[in-house]
Amino acid sequence: MDKKDIKFSKHLFWDIDVNELDMEKHKEFIVERVLDYGFMNDWLVIKDYYSLEKLAIIAQNVRNLMPKSLSFIATITNTQITDYRCYKLAQSNPPHWNF
Repeated sequence: MDKKDIKFSKHLFWDIDVNELDMEKHKEFIVERVLDYGFMNDWLVIKDYYSLEKLAIIAQNVRNLMPKSLSFIATITNTQITDYRCYKLAQSNPPHWNF
């Protein structure tokens, strides 16, 4: 897939220059944004570019994912939630109590 063929939704990378985005160098950042904020077309772009197996490996190294995104990627790739870095970090940082 050529870089010119890759089209993400404009809202995903509002804070950076999309022309500077490298699909290999910034793969964790891209996968995190698409899983958390992307549309189905964005998901199809990364699935076609990386493959489900590689997406599982990339997502397992992502530091922060929303719970829905984590559940989605674990289910779609048939992996365990406990294998993901973001899950381990969330478990080691419990939220504060609300009094």
